[in-house]
Amino acid sequence: MKRNASAEFIYQLFALIIAIIVVHAVYVTVIRPQADALIQHQLERQEAGESYVVQRSIFVVMRDFEQEACFVLMFWALAIMIFKAKETAAERRLLQNSLINLNEGVSILPEDARELSRPLQALPPDQQSMLLPRTLLKALQRFDSSRNVSDAAGAVKETCQTESDRLDSELAMVRYIAWAIPSIGFIGTVRGIGEALGQAHKAVEGDIAGVTVSLGVAFNSTFIALVISIFIMFCSHQLQLMQERLVIDTENYCDSRLLRFLTVRG
Repeated sequence: MKRNASAEFIYQLFALIIAIIVVHAVYVTVIRPQADALIQHQLERQEAGESYVVQRSIFVVMRDFEQEACFVLMFWALAIMIFKAKETAAERRLLQNSLINLNEGVSILPEDARELSRPLQALPPDQQSMLLPRTLLKALQRFDSSRNVSDAAGAVKETCQTESDRLDSELAMVRYIAWAIPSIGFIGTVRGIGEALGQAHKAVEGDIAGVTVSLGVAFNSTFIALVISIFIMFCSHQLQLMQERLVIDTENYCDSRLLRFLTVRG
């Protein structure tokens, strides 16, 4: 488990670094040059006194630092969720295998528990750490030691509940990112409104160009942040649903493939 936690931490760290590099490169080479050119063109036409309709450009909406930070966090959160989704998918594939082969009508006594545990203990280490083998092994070990079917069933529920709590706690970073993105957007809103108020005297004199640009920063940052937050929350809920289904299906697997065969002699 420590090895997996270390690998996940390294993955998340490199995912953040790559997201920063890629997003910043796109902003420097594409988004900001295009946005600055459009803004400059609009200002020149405004100073010339031409009548025109301002075209809303995606480059202008995305150009500021707050939006860049939001996109970095979005891709980082997506990378984390993809990693966890792949882990969940691998665990679900294991549910299609018959880790314990039992014929209908067979009764498992406490003396048989150790024999049935050997195939589980012979699995590769990466599969042994998965939820289904751990749950089956814990149930067999509890049945062997307590010689009680209800204790084995309790072991299944305890293991699944612990796994559910662990999966939920590991989504804390994604939930934090989903909270941080709108907050960054509001920071852009405060910054833009502050800059607009600082140029209020120019607006009184008739020069509203600076105020318009500053208010654009305020509203664009909030707009992008809220859209990204909605997307991240949707993906997060889908991942959480996958994980919850995994835990429920594992519990059902143990009940149908193992627990109903356990028997204690009177």
